[in-house]
Amino acid sequence: MDTHQLNLFLTLADTLHFSRTGEILHMSPSAVSRAVQRIEEQVGEPLFRRDSRRVALTGAGRKFQEYARAALEQWDAFNDGLRKDAARLSGELTVFCSVTAVYSVLAELLGPFRRSYPDIDITLHTGDQADAIDRLLAGTDDIAITARPDHLPPSLQFQTLAHSPLLFLYPATHCPVGSAVREALEADDEPDWSSLPFIMSERGQARVQLDQWFAGKKVKARFYAQVSGHEAIVSMVALGFGLGVVPELVLNFSPLRERVSVLEVQPPLTPFAVGLCARRERLKDPLVQAFWNCKSG
Repeated sequence: MDTHQLNLFLTLADTLHFSRTGEILHMSPSAVSRAVQRIEEQVGEPLFRRDSRRVALTGAGRKFQEYARAALEQWDAFNDGLRKDAARLSGELTVFCSVTAVYSVLAELLGPFRRSYPDIDITLHTGDQADAIDRLLAGTDDIAITARPDHLPPSLQFQTLAHSPLLFLYPATHCPVGSAVREALEADDEPDWSSLPFIMSERGQARVQLDQWFAGKKVKARFYAQVSGHEAIVSMVALGFGLGVVPELVLNFSPLRERVSVLEVQPPLTPFAVGLCARRERLKDPLVQAFWNCKSG
């Protein structure tokens, strides 16, 4: 029997009114009644006497009331002990992520983590998220925020926090590349992919997916440049140097997002799974485990 059931029982035992209990717990009276029936089935005895005028505790109900109060008090004491233990955790963690991930993912994690573990210091390393897996395997960082690769090494564990679509971008400004794409769209046709310059990631999940997409189209891509980091791709597309593919998270936090346009393509690329990644053996460390379990919000 879980704490929610015990709390519901105690609320009803105090109010002796199904509708009032439902209002307090944001449940319908019928849902409260069904929940009480499940508790009584587990106990094996009726806990309340009900008639058209009143609700009252049975003898078994009064005994169960004492048990429920004691159980919840013990549960609260247990949680208080955990919080005190957590507050005593201290040390240093190294976290690796891209600059965009600092704004879009890490910022939401650090608030609750700092409140729960004020004595754990974080050393933040930023760079191309394509380097994250290698840095973890080399032991350079404790935890990384990165995209999940198609083939995750067995020594690593991944926890998904969000999904981000991969977007084709083209220049919104007047330039040869942007004009070529817009002319194709106005003609309700696909752009001539083989004639358009692309700014590509040197490596990483976006590069893998784009290579597979071109292979499916039987198109040999024309590379204008290969860069490290998705942020640089948005910049070069905005300047009119070519098309590019970046996660939506990167575009949303880019100061140049108004200078690029999103191109709908078929088939669409598979969205990124973005999350925490760490070596399985490092998750035994209480500091690493604390960060791993500290969800955003």
